Amino acid sequence: MSKTISFNELRRLKDSLPDGATHRIADELNLTVQTVRNYFGGVNYQFGKNIGMHIEPGPDGGIVVLDDTTIYDKAIKILEEQAAEKA
Repeated sequence: MSKTISFNELRRLKDSLPDGATHRIADELNLTVQTVRNYFGGVNYQFGKNIGMHIEPGPDGGIVVLDDTTIYDKAIKILEEQAAEKA
């Protein structure tokens, strides 16, 4: 299932993740860390791949269409876990 969000919203999600979350997502999904970074807007394709993220110019950094929300969903789960620990 695809998801459409703004690029800035995607970056805010990445920036709100706790330290080590990118590595955790990569480990859990058997991906390289750079591939996860690329998913959140990085552009180093020498050491990572593009996983179904398409950016179109527009307001708020542009529009991002995520063809595969697996990494996005893992990031949301980590934030939910973090919020539960603080409660």
